[in-house]
Amino acid sequence: MWQDVTLSAPANSLKKLDFVYFEAGGGHRAAAQALKAVIEEQQRPWQVRLVNLQEILDPLDIFRKYTGIRMQDVYNLLLKKGWTLGSPQLTVLMHGLIRLYHPSQVRLLKKFWAEGERDIVVSLVPNFNRALRQSLSATPFVTILTDLADYPPHFWIERQEQYLVCGTSKAAEQAAALGHPPERVFRTSGMILRPKFYQPVTADPAIERERLGLDPAQTTGLVLFGGEGSSAMLDIARRVTAAAQFIFVCGRNEKLAERLRRLPTRFPKYVEGFTGEIPYYMHLADFFVGKPGPGSISEALAMRLPVVVESNAWTLPQERYNTEWVRERQVGVVLKSFRDIDAGLRELLEPGNFTRFRANASAIQNRAVFEIPDILDSLLQRKSR
Repeated sequence: MWQDVTLSAPANSLKKLDFVYFEAGGGHRAAAQALKAVIEEQQRPWQVRLVNLQEILDPLDIFRKYTGIRMQDVYNLLLKKGWTLGSPQLTVLMHGLIRLYHPSQVRLLKKFWAEGERDIVVSLVPNFNRALRQSLSATPFVTILTDLADYPPHFWIERQEQYLVCGTSKAAEQAAALGHPPERVFRTSGMILRPKFYQPVTADPAIERERLGLDPAQTTGLVLFGGEGSSAMLDIARRVTAAAQFIFVCGRNEKLAERLRRLPTRFPKYVEGFTGEIPYYMHLADFFVGKPGPGSISEALAMRLPVVVESNAWTLPQERYNTEWVRERQVGVVLKSFRDIDAGLRELLEPGNFTRFRANASAIQNRAVFEIPDILDSLLQRKSR
């Protein structure tokens, strides 16, 4: 259910922090692990416990009760199959069920916290922050938004006493609009990224492309749709005729990877399954194509890659603002559909556009994963006064 990381310090001086995550989409767990890794590297005198919220609330999971599939796995299946049309309505239904089971959620969470006092509880999940806050007594509660903005009501930001960590001005403005005072809202320079994205990749792109069977001199795109992949990658591969080659990273979707490997294409391609070496593959690429997830966009921009994303009725509602942000920051192209991928690539790769997008991507300096431990330290200092 959890994972402890205890640094070398006298037991009575350790500060105890819980980071709450779940596996829906993978980004929440990745953010918690990235923060833990930085805290460990900085040798802070903290005991960090990673807590999987799904496991605490399993007894209330009606999806598991009637289908045998956990709620978080239902979400991942929807992403994998591309069954996201109508997701705003599904979100409303989900919030109704969460409200129905709210008292039971609070009871289970109180029982869990009773196992030992914590100095701070940090949520990296949406939808359950009201229950998390009400299950705690005097323990400071922090919600770190792992989306670029909230999707109100009752998604990330609730009207309750807590601290909020926001990666964009939009999210901070939403917090203020709900009455959260400035001293409880912390603004970071972006989304949490794994420390690996800040380490230099020294491999020569031309040599590495050739090693993967690609043209060393050809413009190269990276196609990535999260850890579960997406059938949209097949459609993109069939439609592309632009002068570029592609690396497809399919995540855990081995069936998709095999179909892509067998698919005849007009361009050279390399297909990878699940990998922890995303920075390496982004280092070999010139641009990114994928769903407008906050993690994927932020990772691409950290590697100076302009992006091509889509926004339509199939786009998850909490990710629709991300496409507005891409337009506002002029770091890529937003399509109505990947059926228009060729037109989108022509717009992206027009020399003037590409130079501007690349410069804007390079100008974004996201250090959130290193900023947040300092924020948490300031809150621990407030608590100890």
